[in-house]
Amino acid sequence: MAEDTKVLTSENGAPIADDNNSISAGPRGSLTFENWRLMEKLAHFNRERIPERVVHARGTGAYGRFTLTKDLSDLTIASFLQGAGKETDVFVRFSTVGGGQDSSDYARDPRGFAVKFYTNEGNFDLVGNNTPVFFLRDPSKFPDFIHSQKKDPRTNTPDPARMFEFWANHPQSLHQMTILMSDRGIPASYRHMDGFGSHTLSFWNSDGTRVWVKFHLKTDQGIKTLRASETEGLPAFGAQQDLVDAIDNGVFPSWTVKIQVMTEAEAKTYKVNPFDLTKVWSHKDFPLQEIGKLVLNRNVDNYFAETEQATFSPSNLVPGVGASPDKMLQARLFAYPDAHRYRVGTNHHQLPVNAPKCPVHHYERDGAMAGMGVCPVTGRAANQGSGVNFYPNDRAKEGAPVPNPAIAEPPMPLAENAWVGYHDSSDEDNFTQAGDLFRIMSDDQKNQLAGNIGGGLKMAEKTVQERMLAQFAAADPDYAARVKKAMAA
Repeated sequence: MAEDTKVLTSENGAPIADDNNSISAGPRGSLTFENWRLMEKLAHFNRERIPERVVHARGTGAYGRFTLTKDLSDLTIASFLQGAGKETDVFVRFSTVGGGQDSSDYARDPRGFAVKFYTNEGNFDLVGNNTPVFFLRDPSKFPDFIHSQKKDPRTNTPDPARMFEFWANHPQSLHQMTILMSDRGIPASYRHMDGFGSHTLSFWNSDGTRVWVKFHLKTDQGIKTLRASETEGLPAFGAQQDLVDAIDNGVFPSWTVKIQVMTEAEAKTYKVNPFDLTKVWSHKDFPLQEIGKLVLNRNVDNYFAETEQATFSPSNLVPGVGASPDKMLQARLFAYPDAHRYRVGTNHHQLPVNAPKCPVHHYERDGAMAGMGVCPVTGRAANQGSGVNFYPNDRAKEGAPVPNPAIAEPPMPLAENAWVGYHDSSDEDNFTQAGDLFRIMSDDQKNQLAGNIGGGLKMAEKTVQERMLAQFAAADPDYAARVKKAMAA
């Protein structure tokens, strides 16, 4: 390394050896607590905006109901998935991802699709997008990625060249970028798009058998999208207005909920890493199974109190539904609740939109807004009143809460002989699935994709253009040829 090279450091000035990969137990294993650099980056990233969300700032929410149409007791002990006909209240928040509150509902951007299930065993949050994959497989790059999508720090205006500069340096983004730049990059409304849990989650049943699952929510209104030229003159709040008007007029949007299921044995030998957020599971290998219907039927009464203060987190799990070794998911288990404690407050879960509709008993105390009112379910003060504030204790007979070992999750499997360290994923196949997606597009869709990319890519540096064209060619030579032609137009 040259003497005049600036060395990347942590906030305390210590040199950084690897800033692209998190520390994990083997290439596919879980993250570990040695990830102080990852935690430093995510914790600082969560505190970069006051008070709007760093991502998913511009959102729209509504209440509804999920009805289970297929009993899943053979796969999970989750109570809301037991018995066909079971109904569970939900709150759903849609959003754009990269832009702030000042952005448009019609930006070319992924859409957040978060569902809060108010089950009788606690809240389960399915926190996903309108795409089945994401730009990254390692969370260490998430703050960097969002920085590249935000406004130029000097001009405070969008800068497509910076976006492509990031993507050129991270081929793992190609699959999601292909979706974003395709005809599905601008949904016509929140009602006319699919939703995906995106991450791999786990179910376990009463025998302790685990399976891996992915959630899909298919719009019953049909997919409708817009070309960039069709968004000109549309109001920035158009998607929000569309959802509010539809529900107010009794036209309740709905989605058919489906899952894919993979056994632990199948996961060990599957052709792609099933915990890689940049990859999909083939529907031929793992067919979609319909399990229910989600309907939105009530708008919020107060946007700030409900939609703006709604807090979703992948860590909001219930017995029978667990996490997986998906590294992006594992980081979000920390980052999301940390963001909510900072942005909304330590006791954000006590706000009505976030509060469980089942009894809540714990030993957490105090903090901002603690004790604001009485729990509508238990009738106890929200700050637990004068009850004992530690565990274990000798007060079980007096009603002090105790754990329930019966709902314990089975141990998470790890790769044999896994070594804890930085595991570089740059040699992963980043191109096959992007190429597969390109090849099933119609000729018009391919031209739209190339045109949407070309308009921004031609603004980037020549070296960025060359690296992106090489990525497109690795996915499919025709992909690169069409983009190159679009850049010259």
